[in-house]
Amino acid sequence: MIIDGDSVTEVHIVSSLDKAPKQVVRDVQTLAQAAYSLALDRRVVSVVQLPESALSEGDRPVVVDVLELIDGAHTKVSVTLAWQGESLVGMVEGAAGEASRHRLIAEATVAALRQALQQDTAFGVTSIDLVTLGGRRIAVAQVVIVSDGNERLMVGSALVNGDPGRAIVRAVLDALNRHIPELRR
Repeated sequence: MIIDGDSVTEVHIVSSLDKAPKQVVRDVQTLAQAAYSLALDRRVVSVVQLPESALSEGDRPVVVDVLELIDGAHTKVSVTLAWQGESLVGMVEGAAGEASRHRLIAEATVAALRQALQQDTAFGVTSIDLVTLGGRRIAVAQVVIVSDGNERLMVGSALVNGDPGRAIVRAVLDALNRHIPELRR
């Protein structure tokens, strides 16, 4: 969406082929009005339609599963991601404390990604936290990428919608998603 002052000048939508473009535009207008009290002129909305397969096989990993197995003082964490037809599973073990479990989930996410990315690139979780902002819990991840002697620090976030573990995975992916396609093997 492009906004100039108080008015929306462009809205770009990518959708599947299951609805007519006119209906997609009407849906966008309805959502803008209902959710944001924003009246959109249909002429500012452009729609590009792609087959469902093109939409679902994006260039970004998707969270499939997050498993935590707590055995006394120890935790085993497994994160499964789907990406371009592959299933990537990262597993780590560590202490069962609440703060360390969050970090283990983040590290398992990075371990899953390592399977599909260039070997000469290193990733590391530098920080993971659950914070409250505007009354909502948010997972925030800080990840470092080291490649060709260059260090890049990335930050990502995700709303906690019931499952903090999945939010942590999404926060790590949010930090890395812009760089993942260029680092694919």
